[in-house]
Amino acid sequence: MASVTTALRAGLPDRYLTPDDIARLFGVPLETVYAWRKKRTGPPGFRVGKHLRYDPAAVRDWAAERMATDTAA
Repeated sequence: MASVTTALRAGLPDRYLTPDDIARLFGVPLETVYAWRKKRTGPPGFRVGKHLRYDPAAVRDWAAERMATDTAA
């Protein structure tokens, strides 16, 4: 199976991303992903029952917005 980063660069993976995937993708601790969620500053996620998932397209859009904001500053 390809890495999450490779899958996002190549196109949409065939599954939604988990919090662990997000942590690996951005190189941050898992706790940071949950803190982003709590503060509503991270990529938009949604619940499937008790499981948190992220749409790869929404994660890519969120990252692009962060990069645009960072380069504009």
